[in-house]
Amino acid sequence: MQITRPCARKMPPLTRVAWGLFWVLACPLAEAAVSSSNREIADLSLEELAAIEVTSVSRRGEPLSAAPASIYVITQDAIRRAGASSLPEALRLAPNLQVARIDATQYAISARGFNNAIGNKLLVLVDGRTVYAHFFSGVLWDQQDLMLDDVERIEVISGPGATLWGANAVNGVINIITRPTADTQGWLVLAGGSGTERGAALRYGAALGERGHLRVYAKTAKLDNTETAAETPVRDANERHALGFRADWAAGVDSFTFQGDTYRTRAEHRGFFGPVELTPIASSGSNLLGRWSRRLDGGADLRLQAYVDRSEREDALLYKPSTDLADLEVQHGLSFGEHKLVWGGGYRRTRDTIDPGLFFGFVPSSRTLSWTNLFVQDDFAITQGLDLTLGLKLEHNGYTGTETLPNLRLAWQPAEAQLLWAALSRAVRAPARLDRDIRLPPGGPPYIIAGGSDFVSEVANVLELGYRAQPHADWSYSVTAFLHDWRNLRSGQPPPNAMVQNKIDGRTWGVEGWATWQALPAWRLSAGLSTLKKDLRLRADSTDPVGPANLGDDPDYQWSLRSAFNPAEGQEFDVSLRRVAALPQASVPAYTAVDARYGWRITRQVELALVGQNLVDSAHPEFAAAPGRSEFGRSLGLWLRWSL
Repeated sequence: MQITRPCARKMPPLTRVAWGLFWVLACPLAEAAVSSSNREIADLSLEELAAIEVTSVSRRGEPLSAAPASIYVITQDAIRRAGASSLPEALRLAPNLQVARIDATQYAISARGFNNAIGNKLLVLVDGRTVYAHFFSGVLWDQQDLMLDDVERIEVISGPGATLWGANAVNGVINIITRPTADTQGWLVLAGGSGTERGAALRYGAALGERGHLRVYAKTAKLDNTETAAETPVRDANERHALGFRADWAAGVDSFTFQGDTYRTRAEHRGFFGPVELTPIASSGSNLLGRWSRRLDGGADLRLQAYVDRSEREDALLYKPSTDLADLEVQHGLSFGEHKLVWGGGYRRTRDTIDPGLFFGFVPSSRTLSWTNLFVQDDFAITQGLDLTLGLKLEHNGYTGTETLPNLRLAWQPAEAQLLWAALSRAVRAPARLDRDIRLPPGGPPYIIAGGSDFVSEVANVLELGYRAQPHADWSYSVTAFLHDWRNLRSGQPPPNAMVQNKIDGRTWGVEGWATWQALPAWRLSAGLSTLKKDLRLRADSTDPVGPANLGDDPDYQWSLRSAFNPAEGQEFDVSLRRVAALPQASVPAYTAVDARYGWRITRQVELALVGQNLVDSAHPEFAAAPGRSEFGRSLGLWLRWSL
């Protein structure tokens, strides 16, 4: 059920924080005082967490503790214990991301600033498949509906990843890696809901011959309207349905993966804008991916991956894109002497048709684009404990030609379980159709906004300095300082015919860090903090009437604290507290949120979870301007997990 706003006056911010800290800290201590069992809080100790193999930093497996980047790993156990029911909610677990909910299904997600509804400087991958929409270089989060129980881990890199992953990996990379099918055998049923959401999912895994495994899944969810501060319903209720499969099998030195998904979403009718009917936002899509890997002599490996993706979206207010995409990539890794080399290349081709909506159109309405790339990265030891990484990617696009994306990283291990690293990188956000071809209104000139025929890539030159350590078996931490020097950021002009330009430069800088403490065998605390400062300015010859305010809405700081506690055998009690500073552009006030989950494993097969959200605040907005923005209040939900 959903708990509505009380009549009583809201608690002051300091009181809300104090109560949040009480729930996070006092409750587990009280339980621990009466419990003397030696239960472990999670399947992985801190040493095992540090040894998790990550692939996003160097495109090869390496321990998290040795990866010279600001990388945070969200594990399957953390996703489950958080009670997340969607991918964006699971991403709140990463302290190096800014996650702001816009309405029932839409989110603004970024790393290191420039947060907005399209998030065009963050690359998102699912099992190696890029999921950002190429026509605006952003992610439609309402179309990314994964079965979270199938996710093995989410590797979140804040900072450039362009040398290995290409354009759009400017401020970060989110790499979502699903579990091998051998780990998801048998039946799994998930069902539950709260006052604003209901959902169910079914998965089945089985052997595929003697050397393979298969899983299939189906899921559905329904989300109700959110409300404004005046308790007026927002027309954002949504239904979504998804089906998918994955098959893995091995034959000697070869391994194969074949997987695919299909989905449909539909929002409610939005009424009329004058005489124009605002039909429901509806989207659909399908994808197929195949991957072949071979182990070669001397520890070398070869990988070939290809996928196709088809998506359609109906939005009578904005525009109506349909896109076909094909992507091919080859990668070869080898070692010789002190060198660990990975190199490869790829080709991507898209064809889209974007029919106009009420506000926007694209000229031309259809376009075919292609991208090619070659990359190489070498990691080698200079001396004992001192490693140097040199990388370069050449990526060609149809708008600006060939972009050069270099990367240099130096990593030093002064002692066991310590890593000091520094990095210099160049990353670009290449033009998209939104920059070159957009028209407002779509009917014809004069336009209020028009794409810039001379729009070039936005460029970031980035310096990072980080330190990661585990000084004791019971606690570990990581901290990174960063400085981004920006050139050619997107700007505009006064209407009419306000062409999109590149006349904003400047710098952004800040610190991000997190720590984990195993306070007791049955109690683990985690904390995170990120800060951001911006000094962005228009060039002297720019006539942009708004300036850098158009580039996103970011908090100066955010911090979080999470407590994971096992009060008894088969029981879990998790509390998370987060504080997000105000957003200046839309005058979104700072807020404090406390979420909690109590999980009870009734039998080995059956688990119930009671999930509460926003427990200390009657309601708050997270993004966009008043008075029409959504606010999110207290809610309670009950979820069932049944495995056979």
